[in-house]
Formats: sequence, structure tokens, C-alpha cells
Amino acid sequence: MDLYPSRVSDKPSIMERKDPVVHRNNSMRGPLDEEQLSFYEKNGYLFFERFFSGEEVQVLRDELRRIWETNKHSDAKEIIREPESREIRSVFAVHRDYELFRQLSRNQRLLDIVQQILGSEVYIHQSRINYKQGFSGKEFYWHSDFETWHVEDGMPAMRALSCSISLEDNYHFNGPLMVIPGSHQYFISCVGETPEDHYEQSLRRQQYGVPDHDSLTWLVEKHGISTSTGPAGSVTLFDCNLMHGSNGNITPLPRSNVFFVYNSVENRLVQPFSGQKPRPEHIATRNFG
Repeated sequence: MDLYPSRVSDKPSIMERKDPVVHRNNSMRGPLDEEQLSFYEKNGYLFFERFFSGEEVQVLRDELRRIWETNKHSDAKEIIREPESREIRSVFAVHRDYELFRQLSRNQRLLDIVQQILGSEVYIHQSRINYKQGFSGKEFYWHSDFETWHVEDGMPAMRALSCSISLEDNYHFNGPLMVIPGSHQYFISCVGETPEDHYEQSLRRQQYGVPDHDSLTWLVEKHGISTSTGPAGSVTLFDCNLMHGSNGNITPLPRSNVFFVYNSVENRLVQPFSGQKPRPEHIATRNFG
């Protein structure tokens, strides 16, 4: 049964979330206190300033640049380019292909927090680096990740979260992550039937699975907008259904982040709810140990 139908009607709709936000499990105790858990439950995100040290960030930043240089001219399917240029926009499956990011995805301090929120063991559903170069980094339009992961990947329930690790300083003016606090409590059903192999275009610029203006306006009027700014090494965790996006970067200052999406092992993927073939493994992990 599809609890969250989307892209099946010519009119958008708003429905209340049917899943818990925090999955409390006494066998998955972690470092978050009740105040932090309650904040995440209400707002859909948590921010940890300087979670990683300057020394740790520098090592990751060096690897970030090495990956950029290595893949500048690559046609590998994991390399996604900006919609209007050949500049790299994202590199997918970094936890699989690069040892340093594999280790980072298994950082025990992170895992303890993630597993406390999701109440189970977890695996990486998706990982990527998002490069947002100075002057030319394009926007990521408003969206709920879960809408796409549900429709195109077959993620059954809202039992996943994203971890964004900033590898550059994030200011309010260089295209930081924007979120609508509390929006994770509502599912926005989008319009338009998903084209075959939609991911080939949507990872550069999404056209299907984006919320309509009226629904976005309603969410913003109800909850407002917050920006995730802070020094390199800071971490933002946010619920899979939280509405978020980011503006383009016309400043000289780059804004590059690494994303790990953690999904509960009890929420593994089924057939896509669109009825289409699953997206490739480097975008949506189906095989994990």
C-alpha cells in the first residue's frame, strides 16, 4: 500500500505525516539529550557547530579537491555536471569509491546520533559531494528528498535522514542550506508523471517531484525559513521529509558539502512506487552487507 502517493494527480495535495520522526528504542541509546531529541522531532533538523576539527576538515578538503581534479573531464555516471556548463555539480557514491569518505560515513560519533534518532542499525542509502563553486554554483530548488526516494527508489517510510558536513565555511550569502522547520510533518504530493530515467536530468535540475508554489507558501507562512550557516566542519542532520533547498552562489567563496543519507535497515527499498525501474545503485543503494 502506498501511504504517500505522489505524481499521480494533476493537482497537488498536502497530507499529514504518518510515520514517527524519532524512533525511540532503549537498545539504541545515544548522546542526544531529551531537549535535542524534542527539537529534532519538532523542527526536523539539528545543527552541530565544529563537529569536526580544523585538522580533520583540511584532510577532507584536500581529498575534495583531488576528486575534483581527477574527475574534471570524466564521463563516469557518478559525475553530475551543472545544468548550463561542464562544471562538476555533484559526485555520487563517495562512500563506496573513496576510502576517506567511506571512513567518514562510518564515524562512530555520527552513527551513534543517527541510530539514536532512527532507532535501528542503518546503512548508506546515498552519498555525494555537492560542489557549489564561487560565481557559478547553481541553486538546488525546494524539495523533500523523501518524495523522490519514495516515488523513484521505493523507500517505504520516512525513516531516513541526511547528514550534511560542511567542508567550507557556510555564510548566509554563499548559497547555504535552507530549511523550512516543521515542514517534515507534512507530505506534499507533487504533480506530473515521472519520465523514464528521470534521474539523468533531475540530478542537474529537478523538474518533477518539486512542490507547487501554493504549498510552499503555506509551509513558509506556517513555519518560516532557517539557514544552516557556520564554519567548516559543522554538521547538519535533517529528516528525509524536511523541505529544503539552496540558492545559487554568486560570491567568490565556494560552498562544498559532503552528504551521507542514512536509512534504517528496517526501511530498505522495495520496488519504486512510480512503477518504473529502480534508479542505479550509485544513487539508491539496494545491495548492502
